[in-house]
Amino acid sequence: QNVTQTVEEEKPEPPTVQEIKQKIEKYNAKVTNCLLMKLNDDGTYTGFIKVHLKLRRPVTVPAAIRPQSIYDALREVNLAEMTDKRTSFYLPLDAIKQLHISSTTTVSEVIQGLLKKFMVVDNPQKFALFKEMRKDGQVLFQKLPLTEYPLYLRLLAGPDTDVLSFVLKENETGEVEWDAFSIPELQNFLMILDKEEKDKIQQVHRKYERFKQRLQQTLKEARGKPG
Repeated sequence: QNVTQTVEEEKPEPPTVQEIKQKIEKYNAKVTNCLLMKLNDDGTYTGFIKVHLKLRRPVTVPAAIRPQSIYDALREVNLAEMTDKRTSFYLPLDAIKQLHISSTTTVSEVIQGLLKKFMVVDNPQKFALFKEMRKDGQVLFQKLPLTEYPLYLRLLAGPDTDVLSFVLKENETGEVEWDAFSIPELQNFLMILDKEEKDKIQQVHRKYERFKQRLQQTLKEARGKPG
């Protein structure tokens, strides 16, 4: 059972550098895949998080564009800006992306980084990052504030993704500012909604058509029986 929590938890006092060091040592002792956290001289630290993409609707990406090369990545070339042509694309369901981030990286920056890696040109306000937890047989989702630091949450929870994992989903809390979207984006939303509506209608038609066929078959068999 999936349950989405909307109440934010109270944040404790920020830990000291010594406390962070102890937490990192404890965290790294549990790591089994070499994805360790590293403490920097200035008190910040770096590490890895995995984000599950659970997007039910298509995203907008550049059309007819070549994949990003290592050379492009090193030069921070944004291929999405090289063409004005757009197309809709379904990202693989429940795809997982691994990110190397800092303790100062916010939820907002994680979302923007994910969209950039997949060359998604949709407004970041369409998406939200959730933390997924399991408790008493339930799967709990809690939306994270844009100013939260995911790596700190990973540090507190430990490396076990069964205890805590991150999920990127559509932002459907009513907080989207539609005025921030361009006319082509709004038109694309309408096309997507129209397609979803037609698909739903076809599903209902198929459901009752199968029911009708079974009912007619039952009546035909009943008429052929004596009495």
